[in-house]
Amino acid sequence: PLLSILIPLYNEEEFVGHLLDRVLNAPYPPGVDIEIVIVDDCSRDSSVEIVRGVAARNPGKIRLLQHEKNQGKGGAIHTAIAAATGDFCLIQDADLEYDPKDY
Repeated sequence: PLLSILIPLYNEEEFVGHLLDRVLNAPYPPGVDIEIVIVDDCSRDSSVEIVRGVAARNPGKIRLLQHEKNQGKGGAIHTAIAAATGDFCLIQDADLEYDPKDY
């Protein structure tokens, strides 16, 4: 099965790199593959550049979508759900409010 991890993103340069490392290295059940769908909601900091760097080091695992107009967290989640291809979806906040090791 494929687990889609949906991450709404807005101005989280301080946390997003650490978050992605944790998500990529979280303990998943045997046989479960992951895709990470990140929707940037018009960040004004270096969040997008950080995501692109992590994605380049992990080809095929991370997809970055960008809103042209700020739509809020709910809008980012709706965009991520529409783009997800997994059998299951999980929403992960970019600010590390939830710890990926608890999945």
